[in-house]
Amino acid sequence: MTEQELLDDENRIREAFKSRNWNEIKSENSWTIFKTMSEFVEGFEKLAKIGPCVSIFGSARTSPDNKYYEMAVEIASKLVRHGYGVITGGGPGIMEAGNKGAHIQGGKSVGLNIVLPFEQSHNIYIDRDKLITFDFFFVRKVMFIKYSQGFIVMPGGMGTLDELFEAITLIQTKKIGRFPIVLVGKDYWTGLIDWIKDVMLGQEKNINPEDLNLINIVDNPTDAVKVIDDFYSKYLLQPNF
Repeated sequence: MTEQELLDDENRIREAFKSRNWNEIKSENSWTIFKTMSEFVEGFEKLAKIGPCVSIFGSARTSPDNKYYEMAVEIASKLVRHGYGVITGGGPGIMEAGNKGAHIQGGKSVGLNIVLPFEQSHNIYIDRDKLITFDFFFVRKVMFIKYSQGFIVMPGGMGTLDELFEAITLIQTKKIGRFPIVLVGKDYWTGLIDWIKDVMLGQEKNINPEDLNLINIVDNPTDAVKVIDDFYSKYLLQPNF
């Protein structure tokens, strides 16, 4: 971290402990409430009639010459050809690849962008009427979960893990339906899954054995889309087109 970044972090910590009078508290909380409401309203209005979609999660740092970028493009393209819309986080890397694949095939390409300190900018492959930019991560998460009937998780970092475990938790606790979760890249994900099996389940008994059935691991675009297709066929759901 740079000296300025360290200073900014220090200021944010001090701000959290700063004493405020009642008027300041009311003013700040009121603004937050209305800003949150406005983001929910925009999301609901734009996505309400979008039809069945699959979210593609993954790293913003993945370059276009990376094999996982190319796989994400192919997965999104296949999803559209099979009649599904594609939702991503709207940024670069895997998100761009997902939107690109959907855009190339003329399918629904949704971008749920987020304002970040390092200013993530949205990619050019999002449908103009399906780009939403959020300030709040938790509102953005609601949109991912509410309007996705499947989750494809490419290799990524902390944000990708956050999105993955959010989906798993909501399915495990029956807050949402048991929609398919597909991890793409056995080399990338096997270490995590082994730790979940050996430590989280085997040693500490912090999950149930059947929780492992919530996750599918594949190594290619065809198998990834097949998991989604099999789910839709089982429940006789109709895709977008």
